[in-house]
Amino acid sequence: MSKKTIILSLSCVLLASVIGIEGQDQHPILDQVANKVIQKYQTASCQQLWAERSQHAPPTPAEAKAIQFLHSDPQMRTLFINKVAALVANKMFEGGIIP
Repeated sequence: MSKKTIILSLSCVLLASVIGIEGQDQHPILDQVANKVIQKYQTASCQQLWAERSQHAPPTPAEAKAIQFLHSDPQMRTLFINKVAALVANKMFEGGIIP
């Protein structure tokens, strides 16, 4: 998974938690962000993922806040990673991004 994708995903989680959006589910915003990451990796080609990985843009202030949020909330970080890890790792393996 590219650093920018992770940061963008985490930014969405942070933004939702700061705004205080809550729904019927336990973590609906986390689920939405995880589903977006999953959809991205399901539809992106390996070449697209390689191209994204090669672009190393610094995180925006919102992305930096999202990273800090997940550093400070291990439970949310664990939930997010548990949702996306298998699919992302498999796609990266298929594309040769990870050995």
